[in-house]
Amino acid sequence: MTRLFGTDGVRGEANKELTPELAFQLGKAGAYILGQSQRKAKIVIGKDTRISGDMLEAALTAGICSMGADVLKVGVLPTPGIAYLTRKLGASAGVVISASHNPYQDNGIKFFTGTGFKLPDELEDQIEDTVKILDDLDLPADSGIGRIIEVENAVEDYAQFLKNTAMTLDGMKIVLDCANGAASEVGPKVLSELGAQVIPLFNQPDGININVHCGSTYPDALARAVLEYGADMGLACDGDADRIIAVDENGNIIDGDFIMVICALALKEKDKLIQDAVTVTVMSNMGLHKALRGAGIKVFETKVGDRYVMEKLLETGAVLGGEQSGHIIFLEHNTTGDGLLSGLQLLAVLKEKKTKLSALAAQMHRFPQVLINTRVTNKDKVLNDPKVNSKIQGIQQLLGEDGRILVRPSGTEPLIRVMVEGPDQEELTRLAQEVVEVVNAVQ
Repeated sequence: MTRLFGTDGVRGEANKELTPELAFQLGKAGAYILGQSQRKAKIVIGKDTRISGDMLEAALTAGICSMGADVLKVGVLPTPGIAYLTRKLGASAGVVISASHNPYQDNGIKFFTGTGFKLPDELEDQIEDTVKILDDLDLPADSGIGRIIEVENAVEDYAQFLKNTAMTLDGMKIVLDCANGAASEVGPKVLSELGAQVIPLFNQPDGININVHCGSTYPDALARAVLEYGADMGLACDGDADRIIAVDENGNIIDGDFIMVICALALKEKDKLIQDAVTVTVMSNMGLHKALRGAGIKVFETKVGDRYVMEKLLETGAVLGGEQSGHIIFLEHNTTGDGLLSGLQLLAVLKEKKTKLSALAAQMHRFPQVLINTRVTNKDKVLNDPKVNSKIQGIQQLLGEDGRILVRPSGTEPLIRVMVEGPDQEELTRLAQEVVEVVNAVQ
């Protein structure tokens, strides 16, 4: 049987793969495993703006209440906001209903511990094992059944938390792309209350327009808007607002690698970069490594996935890490990637330095990088194929020390991702396409 949990919770097409029945079972199993520490456990539930969110929320809630735990409903809120409220409300666990940057047809269910961290593999395995034996569990009756409690002011509480980490933004003009997702209300609210002039984009969710040609995976509209409005910069969230991509005043896209370099160098300058280290994934650009190591900052590398970045942060004692995709963790402030918080940290550097984002981004030289995704039916078969591996090895030998190739499976979609990095963009594109051709041929 395929493992239910992927790199970021349980995901699938809503009502086909991720059904209400499965959500009900996950609610029961999650409450059973994560609520054992309290006599009357409380579990926070929040969601993004997908049309399937209501359906899955209802099923999850029923499962949780049937195990005797109370549900604290916070409604539409960014994933990091749910992690924060889980801690603030003293809950046993938190649950987010979201498929992040995926299209609206998909949805997902991911759990947080009571301390606001994503679950380690062992706890996910326990929930998955419990799903298989639900009929054997004793269910509470009478007054032992759980209740639903609507949490008032959830958006206001999270907004206040964000503002407490920030500095005033008086005089700044910022374009904010909310991806028609979970940041649509709280994002413009926070920036404007900090004093910025905010031009909100894609903040009218209708259940099916989340991530559609907008957000952190499609920052082109944001770049055009920054130029049109003469803004100081732009910020783009993804659907659940746990990642951020920036755009400088000239319309250039500033990804997570640039943001980490900018913030790490600023923190080190003030002796606030704990352990003098940053944790990144294997997808981070070679330019990031060069910029940070040139400043005497250690770079720890993990496999792709913010949970692995978090594990390395906890292991090393470092407090800053993230992914090129804009999933950045400021561990002193929150227990998961937080797009709005990361944007505020970047804005703080901009204000303190009294300079433009383009000047800050110039601290890192980005090596050309080509990434091609190709859809496959069996990721393991492709990655273990001798022809594919021979092709990868040949390209790495060709690139030598001036470049690298990385071929890996997506943790959330039926895709193989081919990334090639080096000095010549045209050559990289040709080499990546050669790998894709071999991958497609062996299926």
